[in-house]
Amino acid sequence: TLFILFLSFSMFITAQEWVTPVINGYGKIKYSKNVAVQPDNNLTYKIVYKIITSDTREGVNKGLNGIAHAINMLGCADIKSNAVKIVATIQGPATSIVLTDKAYQEKFGQNNPNTKIIELLSSYGVKLFVCSQATAYKKIEEEQINENITQALSGSSVLLNYQLKGYALMQ
Repeated sequence: TLFILFLSFSMFITAQEWVTPVINGYGKIKYSKNVAVQPDNNLTYKIVYKIITSDTREGVNKGLNGIAHAINMLGCADIKSNAVKIVATIQGPATSIVLTDKAYQEKFGQNNPNTKIIELLSSYGVKLFVCSQATAYKKIEEEQINENITQALSGSSVLLNYQLKGYALMQ
């Protein structure tokens, strides 16, 4: 019985906590130095994301949360922000996440739950683009787009240009 109690206590002591060390409050991770395939300090992480889902995770868009998760994971492994270059294209069903709080309020009756994470990702250096084809289709005017989001001709042009520049595609 004493051995089982000791084992249980040891497991409790070593249990990992959820953390958000870089993008505070979003993209939580449980980091462990004792697992294989750690981020490599000798690499520059060039990543392009295609955000097309309107699904949420932890109260924000799943794609934006995924970017925060990746940044937090890299940060736990001491990968510096100047070695992380992230670009994302927002399109299709995800397009409404680019709305300002005012525009989101008018359309959905509440402030945009993605405003803070967009601000944090942008401050970190993530380049966020929205497909202007999608904004046209959804009748979103330029002044309704969050100031941290840049319009691109299309989501495809972002994906093609950055992949040809050596960015790895994440979805």
